[in-house]
Amino acid sequence: MSVTAERGSVVVELGDQRRELTREEAIALQERIGDAIVDRTEYFRTAGAHRADGAYEVTRRAADSAGNTKVFDSFAALERLYERLPDEFGAEAVGRTGITGSRRHLLVRHLAEHPAFDCEITCRRPLTATKAGDEPEAEEHTEPTAATSEFEEVSAD
Repeated sequence: MSVTAERGSVVVELGDQRRELTREEAIALQERIGDAIVDRTEYFRTAGAHRADGAYEVTRRAADSAGNTKVFDSFAALERLYERLPDEFGAEAVGRTGITGSRRHLLVRHLAEHPAFDCEITCRRPLTATKAGDEPEAEEHTEPTAATSEFEEVSAD
């Protein structure tokens, strides 16, 4: 892809396609591309935003102070943090990575809410999340049914 300015217009070439845009059209395209790059998703208690500078920002939903925000260089940096956490983790484990204050709890909640991370909140006090596959599965019992006398699997959940 190339973008050049020619005689008061902007020329965008992508592969074998060439488009000449007015300055106003180029500005509108730039704004739409910026909006597409910046992506904010809200979850139950937290929100995540992919920023135009490539950073990933985790915030409390509807919060407006910096104490409720943690910015990572990229989403991959948050993924690396998650990989370094133990199978069961809480604010204390997140704090060992250098994150302080209420941001530790914010990140535990965000990791549990974000679909890219396979974990869930397993205890509210103290706030604890467990990565999937690390909880013991409920035992399944086999009991005969009265109508058929055949065996049916019944979950202990």
